[in-house]
Amino acid sequence: MDDDAELFRQAMRDVRPLAPSERVARRSLPRPPPIARSRAADDREVIDSLLAEPDPEWLEHGETLQYRAPGVQDGVLRRLRRGHYRLDGNLDLHGMNRARAQQAVAGFLADCAVRDRRCVRIVHGKGNGSPNSGPVLKRLLDGWLRRRRDVLAYCSARPADGGTGAVYVLLRAS
Repeated sequence: MDDDAELFRQAMRDVRPLAPSERVARRSLPRPPPIARSRAADDREVIDSLLAEPDPEWLEHGETLQYRAPGVQDGVLRRLRRGHYRLDGNLDLHGMNRARAQQAVAGFLADCAVRDRRCVRIVHGKGNGSPNSGPVLKRLLDGWLRRRRDVLAYCSARPADGGTGAVYVLLRAS
């Protein structure tokens, strides 16, 4: 083994260390923080989706209805708005006058209580047939539902279920 060490020393006797260079000095600088490529791509995708043309199905005229009784959590209303509850019944008020619509709503909700229906849809229309006054039944239905103790929450339906021309109604368990 000593022979190997001696041979190495003889081979290296004329070798001199190199002077430090700038390249070596730069390595001692701290490295820049890593860039999260997937996060940057996600941020770019969000911006692109916000700037994209909206889906015409989601562009509706008219204001949305929304109500939740005291004590009902925000999450319940959020799930109702998103259509996460199964619809157990449907009532269409098209073509009805005020008095007939009020009777139909009262009868429908009484029937829902008897049959233990918890989530229903009431189609009131968008008021396109009402001359200059807008959706009459929509405004009336908003008032009728707010006064009922059996109504936990309601909101305008998703566009596929009638949009601002219908409401999802969440009822108390009987």
